[in-house]
Amino acid sequence: MSEHLTVVDHPLVQHKLTLMRDKGTSTAVFRQLLREITLLLAYEVTRELKLTTRHIETPMEEMDAPILAGKKLALVSILRAGNGMLDGVLELVPSARVGFVGLYRDEETLKPVQYYFKAPEGLKDRLVIAVDPMLATGNSSAAAIDLLKEAGATDIRFLCLLAAPEGVARMKEAHPDVNIVTASLDRELNSKGYIMPGLGDAGDRMFGTK
Repeated sequence: MSEHLTVVDHPLVQHKLTLMRDKGTSTAVFRQLLREITLLLAYEVTRELKLTTRHIETPMEEMDAPILAGKKLALVSILRAGNGMLDGVLELVPSARVGFVGLYRDEETLKPVQYYFKAPEGLKDRLVIAVDPMLATGNSSAAAIDLLKEAGATDIRFLCLLAAPEGVARMKEAHPDVNIVTASLDRELNSKGYIMPGLGDAGDRMFGTK
């Protein structure tokens, strides 16, 4: 486990991921599992949030108790599949600000093409968590991080369900300061840029578009 990549090997994460990989799992169950597994991954990706204290009164006595410091964190969904992970993180951090990056992959070149970008204000003062279920070639992810940095973000994490070695290497080369949190580092990409063994197209499985 490098500091650039964290694979969350929690038994519940691995169990839910196996159910998601199974091609017999329905769209509805796939969506539910994605929300649940993202909540568990979000626990890991937010582990180092900064804390301050607030003076409160419990039913027993007064105390200085820990509470999150600084601005609300920003979640940025890499469309469209990233939207399936938003709910899981928002369940854990309901006050987070939300942004969107729209990129599609040119099937010929496998390079990302931008069609939408909307981010919360004040990114330089926020922890920014970019979410996309699949880190495959890494081209779209690296391009999304480029846009976030251009918008002022300096503290960015990347949260995904599956990663391919090629995508991790591409991200490390382009953005060595961005830590990746994932449920699995899979074997490889196939000739069409799909993760193997993977779980197919996350967007199609989530939205029932196949």
